[in-house]
Amino acid sequence: MDSDLWGILKDAQDISVPYIWLSKLFLLAITIAEITIGAVYLKDCPLQHNIPVYVLVFGVLSAVTILFICMPCDAMNFLCVVWMGLLSLFMFCWTITGSVWIYSIYPPNYNSTVPGEPYCNKTLYLFAFWTTTQGYIMSGIFFLIICCRAVCSMCNE
Repeated sequence: MDSDLWGILKDAQDISVPYIWLSKLFLLAITIAEITIGAVYLKDCPLQHNIPVYVLVFGVLSAVTILFICMPCDAMNFLCVVWMGLLSLFMFCWTITGSVWIYSIYPPNYNSTVPGEPYCNKTLYLFAFWTTTQGYIMSGIFFLIICCRAVCSMCNE
């Protein structure tokens, strides 16, 4: 029975490897898009000038996180844990701050031709809105999976 279980787990691991690589490539593409959109539209949201800064900084921090995860950290394990902990804490606080900036002006004025009326570029705002919202959705799904696994493990004991 143990060998059958081991075979099933091995098959599941072999199948999930392409999905893991695809998800990493997707996250890298989103990170590059965040950096690009934040830089291109840096001055295109007078209604809330911090939104492009939020998108740009989040993209840079995500790129640093991805690079840091790919580096071998065996020699300085404690420093890696401390650095990742501080980076995660800052990114959490940055996400909350960016959410306030993004959601507080919903829906913004997208029309830049109205004189005296502050606006926000539509591409920038919608990108910031949906990437932030997607992050909350993914966090919720991850939390649900963790809760379900915890309940299942308690039921199996």
